Amino acid sequence: MERSVRSLSLPMSRKIAADLCAGDEILLSGTMLVGRDQVHEQFHKIIKAGKVLPVPLEGETIFYMGPAPAPEGAVIGSCGPTTSSRMDPFTPELLDAGLVGMIGKGPRSSAVQEAVIRNGAVYFYAFGGCGALYAQKVTSIVCLAFQEFGPEALYRITIKDFPVIAAMDSRGVSIL
Repeated sequence: MERSVRSLSLPMSRKIAADLCAGDEILLSGTMLVGRDQVHEQFHKIIKAGKVLPVPLEGETIFYMGPAPAPEGAVIGSCGPTTSSRMDPFTPELLDAGLVGMIGKGPRSSAVQEAVIRNGAVYFYAFGGCGALYAQKVTSIVCLAFQEFGPEALYRITIKDFPVIAAMDSRGVSIL
């Protein structure tokens, strides 16, 4: 049986995220956040302090990667995924705050899986070793916050036909 590839626009609603099934092949287009360990830790501190995050998370998808410097004439350098489990201590809290999608590589904790189910969210798998391919899918990048973190700052990127697989869906099914 031939599988079809689905195109999705970001940001996405919880309804769209909740309709995805583990194993779905997706081409993402639109805008998403980029942030890794330090961004997640800062978000946690801001939420615990009762302050406002630098960007609202409602409907957002975050890609766990640190952008490499852009070669001459390119928007971004290699931009492959990092290991998602490093964000697991903070992810349930961010999903509860409105985050709807995450992109990374590797399995997630049971706490993240429970939060994905509870929030009708989705975890997308991006392929390690494909940073050069993913860089070709990025049309713009803007630093939003935490510039002092360098490549670990919070960014917003615009993407076109960014290939991922739904790895964990809102029904608790995981292909990892």
